[in-house]
Amino acid sequence: MTMAPEEPKVEVPEGYVRLTIDGEEVIAPKGELLIRTAERLGTVIPRFCDHPLLDPAGACRQCLVEVEMGGRPMPKPQASCTMTVADGMVVKTQLTSPVADKAQQGVMELLLINHPLDCPVCDKGGECPLQNQAMAHGRAESRFHDKKRTFPKPLPISTQVLLDRERCVLCQRCTRFSAQIAGDPFIDLLERGAHQQIGTAETADVLDMASRTSSGKPFQSYFSGNTIQICPVGALTSAQYRFRSRPFDLVSSPSVCEHCSSGCAERTDFRRGKVMRKLAGNDPEVNEEWICDKGRFAFRYAQTADRIRRPLVRDSSGTLREASWTEALRAAADGLTKARDTRGVGVLTGGRLTLEDAYAYSKFARIALRTNDIDFRARAHSAEELSFLASQVVGTTPENGVTFAAIENAPTVLCVAFEPEDEAPIVFLRLRKAARKRRAKVVHLGQWTTSSVRKTFGELLACPPGGEPAALAALAEHAPDLDAALAQEGAVILVGERAAEVPGLFSAVHALSSRTGARVAWIPRRAGERGALEAGAAPTLLPGGRPVTDEAARAEVSTAWGVQVPSEPGRDTTGILAALAEGVLGGVVVGGVDPNDLPDPELARRALDRAEFVVSLELRPSEVTERADVVLPIAPDVEKAGSYLNWEGRRRAFDITIENSGALPDGRVLDTLAVEMDADLFTQTPAAAYGDLSRLPAYTARPAFTAVTPASLEPLGKGEAWLSTWRQLIDNGSLQVDEPHLAGTARKPVARVAPSTAEQLGETVTVSTGRGSVTLPVEAADLPEGVVWLPSNSDGSRVRTALGAGHGAVVSLEPGGAR
Repeated sequence: MTMAPEEPKVEVPEGYVRLTIDGEEVIAPKGELLIRTAERLGTVIPRFCDHPLLDPAGACRQCLVEVEMGGRPMPKPQASCTMTVADGMVVKTQLTSPVADKAQQGVMELLLINHPLDCPVCDKGGECPLQNQAMAHGRAESRFHDKKRTFPKPLPISTQVLLDRERCVLCQRCTRFSAQIAGDPFIDLLERGAHQQIGTAETADVLDMASRTSSGKPFQSYFSGNTIQICPVGALTSAQYRFRSRPFDLVSSPSVCEHCSSGCAERTDFRRGKVMRKLAGNDPEVNEEWICDKGRFAFRYAQTADRIRRPLVRDSSGTLREASWTEALRAAADGLTKARDTRGVGVLTGGRLTLEDAYAYSKFARIALRTNDIDFRARAHSAEELSFLASQVVGTTPENGVTFAAIENAPTVLCVAFEPEDEAPIVFLRLRKAARKRRAKVVHLGQWTTSSVRKTFGELLACPPGGEPAALAALAEHAPDLDAALAQEGAVILVGERAAEVPGLFSAVHALSSRTGARVAWIPRRAGERGALEAGAAPTLLPGGRPVTDEAARAEVSTAWGVQVPSEPGRDTTGILAALAEGVLGGVVVGGVDPNDLPDPELARRALDRAEFVVSLELRPSEVTERADVVLPIAPDVEKAGSYLNWEGRRRAFDITIENSGALPDGRVLDTLAVEMDADLFTQTPAAAYGDLSRLPAYTARPAFTAVTPASLEPLGKGEAWLSTWRQLIDNGSLQVDEPHLAGTARKPVARVAPSTAEQLGETVTVSTGRGSVTLPVEAADLPEGVVWLPSNSDGSRVRTALGAGHGAVVSLEPGGAR
């Protein structure tokens, strides 16, 4: 009998080891955890504490396996979530080892000893790993017959996170997430032995176990909702969602977050036409498995009682009344046609639009209104910014630009006019991960040591607001180590939209990048700005970044659209408003713009009051709809399809979640309105709009950047200071309406000044300009002398409206709330 020759063993590459799992030989990279190697083979080992994005803890002991090393079995089962693979290791999981199976059953029995039998009322019931694993790896009967441990419940560890302590299996996922990922270690393990529990504390002796309150530090974090999602039991629940629905009653739909420019993957769960909750989707290239609390909890704006659901037309008495779509579109078309043919019409789109809707606005302005007076920047802006975006940002994609992965792998990251935790929370998480895991050097050019600076283990380059260009220009002289670090391969400069308020800052960033070779990424705050830029919703740019003044580029668009595109560069947002206020322009189309976000809200109000005809495409009543002649209701994200371009230039498509025949996307409204004005946009559906945009010829040429000389800082008089300001993540934004639980975790509005200034001012300070004033409690911080920081849009601190000023302006300070 001839024996078949043995197959030669596969050679183990360098950096890998050979081991055996359940009798199957496998090659795994050195340092890989046993539980991961088993997963790659298709063997699922039960676990609670293990999470691929958290450091191993070995806390729950549910993943015990039998391990043999060097031909000798280890005396006891080992936790596969903490042990790394080794050459020659033999592993037996519960599938092949009675020892491992018995150990896992014993651990499960121990975990269930004090666990309450409240699955029918627990929010986790139906999607609970404990339920699933108790059925698969537990015993049918328990040997424990004593009284279970109980606690008063629930314990509110924040306004949006509730804790049922008796359900906790002490897996430490929440504590590790808070300390490792978010950098907010306010939730911790307390007590010892049978009394061990989680709570909010800085020491172990702060929890009143007989009450539902904690005297420890509140769990104030922008990312607290992630602890609810990764909790493997029902210990942490959402105050917003608690007892509202069962998981098996929900319909789930993949979606994309609309709240910032990161474009996070989400899952929207809805029931009977209402969104019940949002969860983080798993997208390793963008948000991994995390989202911020704003993206998770701020969704009720689409369900508010005051939502506009039918078109409104202003009648002869000056009152807005409900009308049919036919009547409203006819009235809008007549009014816009008249205004277009006399003095002209401008278009303000705002930053909330999908790529397809922004393209519809861009096309509507050029074809139906015959103008380039269109701008997506419903915020502070400048011609320098638009020149920078046209030359450095338009056309960048994950293939040729900066990405989340590039940030994570960068040796050095410089943040300029950008507060990542408030303006792009997922970028902040990547910066923290880069600093914590890869020891990246993160430098922040700003005014004080914010939480973003602290949590990214960062270095602060302090300068007065408005002094950022000079600070960047002097890096080679005053910070040669940073200058040299930016010249290393992979170094990144992140610049925020606040740079538009500082003349010469984009020029300084461009010069620094050109000199050092560091790559630049522009990270706006709003979700729709990157797409609007690509779609040509700008006064000097056509789709694809084509300059309006470039005859050949303009001809490409004219040929594709079948009309002659206007050749004169348009006005920006401020220019459009000024022209309306002066009577130069006759009408305006406004797409979801809040005047209080604009550089000069008073100018916006005067412009709308003076305008001959105003058309508002809106979701809810606003200062614009109060002044509009025609209001056309539009669909929120959950009721339409489309896509966002995130700050990387990555397209983030989503489909309709909830069907609602009464609401239409902006693109369809504009398409129908254009037909009433004898023009065709071909944007009736998002797919049609994206197809029309995609058919435009590729445009790769980029205009040269036009540098601007930075302005000198305005000198300070007695009692004056330079104003530093930006919006906090959780504030009074219009998309956060009807979210009391989320609002409860907003950071307290305070005025921050240097310690010496704080001593002079006392407990409160009044910050004022000739326009108005803001009074807030004083808090000392490491700001330069002569600088005050205010939140831009929080309770008692609506800076644009109250002061008519922005970042870098000179304001007056008075102590004690004096007026």
